[in-house]
Amino acid sequence: MSVRSIFFLAGALLIGASACAQEYKVGDLRIQHPYARTTAPNQASGGAYVSIENTGKNSDTLISASAPVAKSVQMHTMSMEGDVMKMREVQYIELKPSSKIAMKPGDGYHLMLIGLKQELKAGDKFPLTLNFEKAGKIEVSVAVEERDAKADKSMSMRKEGK
Repeated sequence: MSVRSIFFLAGALLIGASACAQEYKVGDLRIQHPYARTTAPNQASGGAYVSIENTGKNSDTLISASAPVAKSVQMHTMSMEGDVMKMREVQYIELKPSSKIAMKPGDGYHLMLIGLKQELKAGDKFPLTLNFEKAGKIEVSVAVEERDAKADKSMSMRKEGK
């Protein structure tokens, strides 16, 4: 394979990957990769995650979220305190200028889907409305992704202090 062919193939892969990436913009905020994890049948709650980047020079605040798949959506933070994983509801999430918050399972912020009305299955999508103090509201499409068994095991070991 020639160098030119390799560059062409690499470029095509990058274009294809970026076309699949979910990205939204509202005001100075960029919202990327909204996703939720699969749930078991009759599971009462689930987690949703997004990355939010404030590209502006002023702070903004995520003040609420809602989704039709759940009775309510709460903003939570998770952290390790000694050997114990602690989860707490927060009333808002501040987005400082030129900063990024990357929500992910088991660490930092996440959106808790309370009172699920349906099972979240891999491949499904649902709308999620994010409400920001300054930028306003935006609806994003959340893709339901299969749980990562390796990440779940790692998080479980962290909870157990191993």
